[in-house]
Amino acid sequence: MLEKPINWEAVLRLADQHGTSSLLYQNLARLGDLIPSPVLASLRQRYERNVHKSLFLARELIRILNCLDGLGIEVIPYKGVVLSEVYYGDMALRQSGDMDLFVRKRDVARIKSVVRDLAYTPRVPIPEDAEDDYIASGYECTFDSPAGKNLLELQWALQPYFYAVDFDMGGLFERAVNVTVAGRRVKTPSPEDLLLVLSVHAAKHFWGRLIWLCDIAQILRREDVNWERVQSQARELGIERILHITLLLTNRFLPMAIPAPIENATLADRAAQAFTEQIALAVAAGVTYEEEKLSYFRLMMRLREHPADRWRFFTRLAFTPGPGEWEAIRLPKTLFPLYRIVRLARLAARGMRG
Repeated sequence: MLEKPINWEAVLRLADQHGTSSLLYQNLARLGDLIPSPVLASLRQRYERNVHKSLFLARELIRILNCLDGLGIEVIPYKGVVLSEVYYGDMALRQSGDMDLFVRKRDVARIKSVVRDLAYTPRVPIPEDAEDDYIASGYECTFDSPAGKNLLELQWALQPYFYAVDFDMGGLFERAVNVTVAGRRVKTPSPEDLLLVLSVHAAKHFWGRLIWLCDIAQILRREDVNWERVQSQARELGIERILHITLLLTNRFLPMAIPAPIENATLADRAAQAFTEQIALAVAAGVTYEEEKLSYFRLMMRLREHPADRWRFFTRLAFTPGPGEWEAIRLPKTLFPLYRIVRLARLAARGMRG
């Protein structure tokens, strides 16, 4: 490949877009003089920035975990520096932008108070009288700090309620495994849970970044994955098609075979095969999907293999209000049921915009 002319400017731009600059630097640095020195220098700068960012995030993560541990609050960090150190063997090999913590619903208010004392403020303030409704229908709270925006995410569900992927968060906490990150023992999701969590996250964004497939590949390299549990959970959640598409795309873009225990089921899924072709073309062309448009929601519904799950998605999408509705109009607590009408009106307006 290096014998042909390469548009290195485009390569660097795509690496940034797909979150793979550090991985690209690791691999190209081994080739030495075969790579133009300005290209390697530019990649090295990106890598070094990521090293500094990763060290900062690791320090902040430990600071937050220590405070929560002192109050007996259990959380489960995942993605970011945790995923990078545990699955890549180096926290700087995967570009990390924030800290993601799975938390229990009952602990959200206490954790918000704790991180507020650590100078983290909610990115989107939720009215106090809407807090319970937001926790019931939402899934995350994002925080800024003086060091930057969107640095911390608390997640008490896998996705917003309307996506109709009702992951057993209690089970995720029970199955969590102990790992070491920056010299500290922490808990993180089991490989089986993490595989499904990352597959659903990638699907939510229509698999638009290659780093998400690189993460999947790192999990597939493990020999201790319980594939019977993975398939059983995917079947129960109605996300077998999403899992199959994720495996097919990882196999297509990366030198990673589909694991033997799930290979036959994956290759036999005709709908997943068709989606994979569509998605692969979209990723190669840099096509993105606006998550606020009805066309996006229709696409998300089509990814579900069961009509009942598609129907749950539709009804929850139509009747579950959120921050957008609360910001559009402020209603007293006694009139909160009317937010469902506001929700329908806003969806109708989106439909008018295509």
